[in-house]
Amino acid sequence: MNNSTTHSSQTDTKRRKLLLGGSALAAAFFVTRAPFAASEPTNTTRIGDITMQGVHFDNNGVRMAGNVYLPPGFNAGGKYAAIVSVHPGGGVKEQTAGLYAQRLAEQGFVTLAFDASHQGASGGEPRLLDDPMRRVGDIYSAVDYLTSLPYVDAGRIGALGICAGSGTTIKAASNERRIKAVATVSAVDVGAATRKGWDGKAPVSAQMEMLDAVARQRTAEAAGAAPAYVPYVPAVGDATAPRDLQEAADYYLTPRGQHPNAPNRMLLTSLSCLMSFTGFDQVEALLTQPVMIIAGSEAGSLWHSQELHAKAPGPKELIIVNGATHMDLYDGPGADDAASKLTPFFKRTL
Repeated sequence: MNNSTTHSSQTDTKRRKLLLGGSALAAAFFVTRAPFAASEPTNTTRIGDITMQGVHFDNNGVRMAGNVYLPPGFNAGGKYAAIVSVHPGGGVKEQTAGLYAQRLAEQGFVTLAFDASHQGASGGEPRLLDDPMRRVGDIYSAVDYLTSLPYVDAGRIGALGICAGSGTTIKAASNERRIKAVATVSAVDVGAATRKGWDGKAPVSAQMEMLDAVARQRTAEAAGAAPAYVPYVPAVGDATAPRDLQEAADYYLTPRGQHPNAPNRMLLTSLSCLMSFTGFDQVEALLTQPVMIIAGSEAGSLWHSQELHAKAPGPKELIIVNGATHMDLYDGPGADDAASKLTPFFKRTL
């Protein structure tokens, strides 16, 4: 046996040991990956001094729809810090996530707002499925897409999550080292909210009732029944709902924020996906990036932001907007105020 053959055999043995030893990270260095392919912008719109481009990108075979916002005086030959803006549960990119993306683009960032898979203009079957772990994967693919843009500095990517988008953004940032800074507005860990209720006080019996309903529906669908749906927010004027959710109805179901791609319903069977999700469980060990958390003092969801702040081990800041409710930060003066805090945070950390 010649020296080259011996060397090759020894190398193969070492590689097998890496794989058999469970070192997937080390083994990954031996894998040749195809370059990421992204589509050209489908349309371009001027919004004041910034430019919005409709784009599509791949998410493991699902065609994702997004809007990229380019800052004033954009130079395609330059390098920009970029921010992913992640919408609330049941929302779409044209609503509050797009507003924050626009505000941050006005301050010099390249931003991306996109529709979750299975929702809005993004692909994915079944339609109107809300699975938070799939939404975490959506964020990974959004970061993939940003790194493919020649004008984005891949070492300066941040993420912003709003409402339920915060829980998935925190979960993603805890495992995604390409996200260098993360912020939340009106944060909600949708798993905790589904288990414990909006105010965090729901009994376990309520969880069991929900899971029983999912079980019955899955059995019915397996026998050929049609899918069943549940709303994200109550009807306008439903005074039995928590204040935040009544205000959410005013946003999502009236001209204030209503959009045809956000029909205010999800598959009933999504509830078990929501209930099993844990957005903040890896924060203490893995979320080392700088974190900014913004919430209203009158928000029934404030407990999520306080829990996140208590758990975050790295540089962190909790900003409580006096007198603001959960929905006050979605648009109007509340969103402008929050954006004014986010801008210096991201400029400092990216």
